Amino acid sequence: MTDFKDDKQDSQDLKHFKEKLLAELEEANQLRKQQEEALAQKEAAGSAPADFVADKAGDDESIPQKEPIFPEDKQTGLQSADSELSFADSSSQEAAAVGDVDAFQSFPADNAAEKKQPSLDRAEQLKSDGEEKPDSAAEQEDFSAAEQRATVGRRRRQKQKTDKMAKRIARVLILAIILLLAAFIFFAYRYVADGIAPVDKKSTDYVTVEIPEGSGNKYIGQILEEAGLIKSATIFNYYTKFKNYSNFQSGYYNLQKSMDLDEISQILQESGTAEPQEPALGKILVTEGYTIDQIATAITKNTIGDKKATPFKKSDFLALVKDEKFIARMTEKYPELLAGLPSADKAVYRLEGYLFPATYNYYDNTTLEELVEEMIATSHAYMSEYYSTIEEKGMTVNEVLTLASLVEKEGATDEDRRNIASVFYNRLDADMPLQSNIAVQYALGTLGEKTSLKDDATIDTSVDSPYNDYTNTGLMPGPVDSPSLSAIEATISPSDTKYLYFVADVTTGEVYFAETLEEHEANVEKYINSKLDDSSSSSDS
Repeated sequence: MTDFKDDKQDSQDLKHFKEKLLAELEEANQLRKQQEEALAQKEAAGSAPADFVADKAGDDESIPQKEPIFPEDKQTGLQSADSELSFADSSSQEAAAVGDVDAFQSFPADNAAEKKQPSLDRAEQLKSDGEEKPDSAAEQEDFSAAEQRATVGRRRRQKQKTDKMAKRIARVLILAIILLLAAFIFFAYRYVADGIAPVDKKSTDYVTVEIPEGSGNKYIGQILEEAGLIKSATIFNYYTKFKNYSNFQSGYYNLQKSMDLDEISQILQESGTAEPQEPALGKILVTEGYTIDQIATAITKNTIGDKKATPFKKSDFLALVKDEKFIARMTEKYPELLAGLPSADKAVYRLEGYLFPATYNYYDNTTLEELVEEMIATSHAYMSEYYSTIEEKGMTVNEVLTLASLVEKEGATDEDRRNIASVFYNRLDADMPLQSNIAVQYALGTLGEKTSLKDDATIDTSVDSPYNDYTNTGLMPGPVDSPSLSAIEATISPSDTKYLYFVADVTTGEVYFAETLEEHEANVEKYINSKLDDSSSSSDS
């Protein structure tokens, strides 16, 4: 049985039900009024109860009988219930019947059960499967519609619950996916960062590895991982590709576990050695164009690792390159290179220009004498292919290196250097002084120091020195710095020109050449003198 209070039907269903209930109550009220009228007539006539019954029976027959709403077996109960209704008056009953459904539902449970018994019995009759069906097609259709609406409502509520549960599950799944993705990114970053870092930052030991020719990034990573130099060959492979590290060279390398992937990659781009070598304790850089005084400072500085100082001292180096016994041993060992050394009474340093500019390794047992000899041996190795050409030109190695030391400082490009070399040769052929400020600066002891353009333009060209190429014709006693291979090649193979002069623009560095003094003086005025007052820059000679 469907409880009236609990069944939340729409407004149309409630209205239909109230109309039914109102009709039933109205009909019961009419019956009660008829009974009261009959009772009043009886009292007025003073007749016996039996006569009242007979008269009433006759009256009832004269009243048109309406077809009962409920079956006969239910009418007795309905009449009995109607007789027990005790409303104050008919108007209050009608108000209760048609009043707001909430007010109607607020009756006390016990009174509602007594006063609405006929209607509730009727509702039970309509809902019960075992009892009689509605007595009209309209009521049956209303019942079916109400049943269908109740079913739709239940399905809608069930769907809402299902949708809410689905949304809750979806939110949980999305949150879980986000958390898993964040965790994956975090651990992936930590994994890669750890793979890039050094295996052991405090390690000072060297590990020698061989990189075969033609090895790719992946294979090199496997070699390094097996040697314990990196943590992951896979990370090395992808990291070097991401950083565009390529052109790895073959050979033997001495690497440390304290190196990260960037340091290892940069070293592998340099040429390895053909045979395994003892790991270097440090490196010394001798730059192109350095004088011996500058080299003496360079050998005290380690260019790699945390330890910046070398075991060598500047004073010991300067003493060694002036040691005649050492020079004699080197001359005997490398005669083609050192046979034409300048004499000690004319040269500041006899070995000036013969210590080749390069990077040199030193080891735990390296001595200063071994280091200097390696510089001489390197110079010999590069010069050896030019010895025959130099001889064919009717020159000595010392003369070539002397001119090359000027070309090194005066020119920056290979073309400029070949043209500048041609100027020096043309002036030598014309018995003209070379007039290069580079040689004068060396004589003054300022070559390699920072000087302003004004200082360079007002240099003292009257200094008394065999290196003063303004007052002396021909070449200086010897080189004034260690020339690069480019300057040496330009000196051996100069351009074929008639230039006798050259000057460089103080702002752009571009070199302008001239065949006559007039052209040269115009270039000097245009590219140097006119800019001296506006320029406050300085340069390394």
